[in-house]
Amino acid sequence: MTSCPPSTTASFLGWHVVAATFVLAVFGWGVGFYGPPIYLQMVVQRTGWSVALVSAAVTLHFLVGAAVVANLPRLYRLAGVAAVTTIGAVILAIGVVGWSVADQPWHLFAAAVLSGTGWVAMGAAAVNAIIAPWFVRARPAALSMAYNGASVGGVIFSPLWVMLIASSGFAQAAVLVGISTVTTVVALSVLAFSKSPDVLGQFPDGARPDHGATAPLLAAPIAGALLWRDRRFLTLAAGMAAGLFAQIGLLAHLFSIMVPVFGSRSAGLLMGGATVAAILGRTGIDWLMPVSADRRLIASASYGVQIVGTLMLLTTGGGNAALMVVGVLLFGLGIGNATSLPPLIAQAEFDKADVSRVVPLIVALSQATYALAPALFGMARTIFDPAVFILAVAIQFLAVIAFLAGRRK
Repeated sequence: MTSCPPSTTASFLGWHVVAATFVLAVFGWGVGFYGPPIYLQMVVQRTGWSVALVSAAVTLHFLVGAAVVANLPRLYRLAGVAAVTTIGAVILAIGVVGWSVADQPWHLFAAAVLSGTGWVAMGAAAVNAIIAPWFVRARPAALSMAYNGASVGGVIFSPLWVMLIASSGFAQAAVLVGISTVTTVVALSVLAFSKSPDVLGQFPDGARPDHGATAPLLAAPIAGALLWRDRRFLTLAAGMAAGLFAQIGLLAHLFSIMVPVFGSRSAGLLMGGATVAAILGRTGIDWLMPVSADRRLIASASYGVQIVGTLMLLTTGGGNAALMVVGVLLFGLGIGNATSLPPLIAQAEFDKADVSRVVPLIVALSQATYALAPALFGMARTIFDPAVFILAVAIQFLAVIAFLAGRRK
């Protein structure tokens, strides 16, 4: 179970940075992660282009993001966190407007390059980079709070996109959301992301080093390239990548699959309900997981719940709306854990210095892998719609196998 915030003085800025990062995650995931499934449906409706073509643009969006996230630490060193985050928000806003007005396929792919470049400056690696300087002992709690902004982004933006598009059109909705995103991120950058503990003379967790801010070493450090031969690292990276591949591939198409059954507005609300379930799932793990728990078993159980939900969606065949709702909510329970549990596994299994290498690597590898998911699921969907559920279940099983294979013997 993650630790509670330590007692700190009122002047410690770390928890204010967590709040700011929570808001950043709301916009980052709401526009850059939960937005593409909506964009896919709207572009197909407006242009008549094939689902496979537009799915390829969604894939490009995530693939470009994987390339950028690998270079994010270098960009932070060159320009600073505040500047990189602000520029990312501007590029993301321009890209989303591009999605809304594209009338040639190459316009769509150019927009995907921009949106994919921008959103990773507001995504998982960015959240870790912003929080890390402020916390050591309380970092799991701080990251959990910040990551809940990602789920809230889905709760807010999935129905909000549908409502705005229905009332004013895709282009106007994109402009409105883009302006709101940039304005908010600029304010957060000035007030929070431009600050650092070193500049303010503060210490991680708000306590001086002799007050126990550092955590004990959990394992021996792994030298250099040996990490790539370590069973724990390889199975953790494979489990996270497979789980997110299945999750994002299904999410990219779930909204448009739900529309014929529920209509656009209700489907948007249901997608928001899935992200409410994600918050409950992540918070439940955070509060109920014992310190000594096998976190790989918990991750496997989380995917097991998603598998049950996906199988319910498969077996209903669109004929039972109530069971489809239950299936979406069960699938949603694991959405947040797919991102937050692997770093907690890394914290339990690796030396503290190695964790700072392992977490960015598994995030980058996962994004490079799941970038291909929307296109692959789109091709599966061209065969027949239920194929996306079959594919998701198969890959979720692979994630479970990977996590279990890395358990301590």
